[in-house]
Amino acid sequence: MIKKIFVFSFSFSFLFSNLQAQHEDYPLDVPNECTTITVGKKASDDGSVRTSHTDDSHRTRSNAFITPAKKHPKGATVTMYKRLWNNETPMVSYRNDSIGVIPQVSHTYAYLNTAYPCINEKQLAIGESTFGGRAGLKSDNGLIDCQRLCTLMLERCSTAREAIAVAGDLLKEYGWIDAGECLTIADKNEVWHLEILGCGKGNKGAVWAAQRVPDEHVSVNANASTIKEIDTADKDYFMYSDNIFSLALDSGWWDGKETFRFCYVYAPDSRALLAARRREWRVFDLLAPSLKLDPNMENYPFSIKPDTLVSLEKMMTIFKDYYEGTEYDMRKNITVKGDSGKTVISPLANPFMTVDELKLHKVNGGWHHYGERCIAVRFTMYATIIQCRDWLPDEIGGLVWFALDNVASSVYVPIYCSVTDLPSTYKTDGRKTGFSKEAAWWAFNRLGTLSSKRWGTFRHEIDKTWIPFQKNLLNNQAAIEKQALELYNAKKQAKAIKLLTDYTDEWCNKAVNAAWDLGDYIWTKYDGYW
Repeated sequence: MIKKIFVFSFSFSFLFSNLQAQHEDYPLDVPNECTTITVGKKASDDGSVRTSHTDDSHRTRSNAFITPAKKHPKGATVTMYKRLWNNETPMVSYRNDSIGVIPQVSHTYAYLNTAYPCINEKQLAIGESTFGGRAGLKSDNGLIDCQRLCTLMLERCSTAREAIAVAGDLLKEYGWIDAGECLTIADKNEVWHLEILGCGKGNKGAVWAAQRVPDEHVSVNANASTIKEIDTADKDYFMYSDNIFSLALDSGWWDGKETFRFCYVYAPDSRALLAARRREWRVFDLLAPSLKLDPNMENYPFSIKPDTLVSLEKMMTIFKDYYEGTEYDMRKNITVKGDSGKTVISPLANPFMTVDELKLHKVNGGWHHYGERCIAVRFTMYATIIQCRDWLPDEIGGLVWFALDNVASSVYVPIYCSVTDLPSTYKTDGRKTGFSKEAAWWAFNRLGTLSSKRWGTFRHEIDKTWIPFQKNLLNNQAAIEKQALELYNAKKQAKAIKLLTDYTDEWCNKAVNAAWDLGDYIWTKYDGYW
């Protein structure tokens, strides 16, 4: 019998002042401001299914590495962890404390081990966005948090539907101990949004719903629950936990008569977040301007059909976006007189202001959780755009485009899902080392920090380096994959994987070196002229 859940209400003013006092060290049950965009196979320009993620939390680790496939003996277990704040490292971070074990399966797949593991060798891919949900649903009676669930799904599953079913079984038995999360799960054929919350203090389990994105559509999650009505008869587009309706009834959040809408039952406050709704609007407006969606709506469609097929380059541009040219551009009120005498945006104005700068300039709400915030933000740790392609072997078809730090001042490099290793600088966690040229993240973080100080000037220097760099990579993709496929078809799979591993290694290193060089150039050329 599920215990009655008591929900405690905190005033907005209390929560806001508490969060301000902590600056960015907000609690885990407050959205960490990640954005994920999904694209169905008939909505992409190349037929790939796509998911994506910006990890917008400056406590998560910055490194990435390959966890290889493994065979496990009978009776093997896998350790579960609870993520806690760690202020003892050179930079604030998280530590993982062991809280128990669950049985391991006999074989686990290889996967790219980012802070939120993102793709495995079978082209199963995951993006993530926290939406919090009702505070009373959070429970410590369990073993599985979001990062552990991503790992378990990638280790054990090869399709999105299998991953959702496995997640449901694991959470029912071992319990969810995280805030409300949306995981955008893609495979070679389709992509789903899985929204998960706990069952309440003291209760073990989870309540969840999953909705498939139509093949012709794109969708977005930006720290707000977006699943609304659930068609229980349509098994091709909806999956859900067996307690989804009973928990709502028992808790008094649904009377059983009115239309059941998941987001309003389990995460109603998330729909009020301006920072979330504005990003939903921006993504949809950039991909389907013909819809003329109102930027101030409370609700947008779960998914929409884009006006034109979505390219990788378009997705990269969206993740670099900060509402430039709209009334929501945070720089718009920071102006100077230009050489012609006209009022123009100051080159010192930047869309990546700190909390103190936002308050100083009285910019659009002042703090990023409850005022405006851009899609691109200065506190991104890393970002992914993932292609899953059914016409290629898994070794070649699964591809992560990976960027470090603020996407607006960074570049995406290709990491194929079959690579056996990454450069040492990508495997080094810059949060643990402190500033170091041994960690790739610091090259991009330094560049992003420098560029934000005079964005109106430095953005052009960044574009001169990264625009041709990115175009070169996008243009190279067909040629390197053709070589890999020829080797694969010639029964030289190991050589194909080595080719892709070497290619990934080469361009990761080139990107890091270019980021260091560009930072040095800006530091040198503009010293004394900031």
